[in-house]
Amino acid sequence: MDPVRNPYVPGAGRKPAALVGRDATIKSWHVALERAERSVTDQPFVLYGLRGVGKTVLLTQLRHDAEARGWMTAQLEAGSSRGSGSANKSLRMLLGEALYEPLSDLVRPNAGARFLKALKTALSFKASYDATGTWTFGVDLSGTPGGGADSGILDTDLRKIIKDVSLAARDDGIGLAVLIDEAQELAEEELTTMASVTQAAAQDNWPVLFAFAGLPSLPQTFAEAKSYSERFQYSHIERLDEQDAEEALAKPARDADVEWESSALAHVVEASGRYPYFLQQFGQEAWNCANGTVITLQDATLGVAKGQQLLDNGFFRARWDRATAKEKRYMRAMCPEGDAGVGSSEVASRMEATINSLGPTRAQLIHKGLIYAPDHGVVAFTVPGMADFIARQVD
Repeated sequence: MDPVRNPYVPGAGRKPAALVGRDATIKSWHVALERAERSVTDQPFVLYGLRGVGKTVLLTQLRHDAEARGWMTAQLEAGSSRGSGSANKSLRMLLGEALYEPLSDLVRPNAGARFLKALKTALSFKASYDATGTWTFGVDLSGTPGGGADSGILDTDLRKIIKDVSLAARDDGIGLAVLIDEAQELAEEELTTMASVTQAAAQDNWPVLFAFAGLPSLPQTFAEAKSYSERFQYSHIERLDEQDAEEALAKPARDADVEWESSALAHVVEASGRYPYFLQQFGQEAWNCANGTVITLQDATLGVAKGQQLLDNGFFRARWDRATAKEKRYMRAMCPEGDAGVGSSEVASRMEATINSLGPTRAQLIHKGLIYAPDHGVVAFTVPGMADFIARQVD
């Protein structure tokens, strides 16, 4: 069929034509938005799960829903560009830059005193990480009180900027939504500070909502940062159930006047493991293989094969190539259990090494986001299907 009309969109964070199976989280977010507009601030949302389950897509949908109500929003990815050299971006810098556009969009000649104060605070926050910053917002703020978000103390500065911006938004009958993807990448001080700021916002009912998305280890990471983070609203984002997985494939096709044979639909759903990313990849390839207006089992079988090859060369390969030779051996030793997880002691035994000697390798794999510890003494892959991919690789 015509690839231009193909409704399936594999890719990191790309919203599928049919966003299914996430209604409960979206509804809870809507309630929280309305409550915040009534000066009742709810606890942060924490979305956690494996790679490929659609956390970023859902996080972005929450942002869109906030924007639909006129809210100011700042969505950012923790640790983006973090690494060696001058490209490192701290939470301070990422948040400051993410706030610039929504603040600029609300600048107007008759802006109230609270909003002007927020602009002044934003300028000071900018100065805290960029001494050469040239933000002006096009208004004269020389006689405006405010600022004070440049103390150099992260907790102090983040509290100041979040408080002043959200209270300025309240004057317009809206609020501020801060959404942080890959939250497990936050540095320890950043994570602790965010937990502290969210607690202050809830206690004083600032009109601000927070949403975090990250790997399965995120709840434990928050709990270790601040004990009261146990009260956050946690949503384990898992693979779709069978009915939703079928709908994720069938609805976009129906909307384009195309049907799936039931056997073709079942084949793709099973092959995907019901993971949204894989559904989109296999669905896209099955569509491209089909002729006419019906996707057959033959189309689906060929589509899965082509889709798997694309995943191997991209989705999986990108992660495998990040590992050192020793890290690859460690991951191979994890493979017999598939995606279920395996004891660290068993991995050490298979590698004929001690747990202590493999500690640095395990830590590096966790740091790279390739594995995580679902329980004490247990490791598992963060990417579904990784064990099968590794089994297909030749030493």
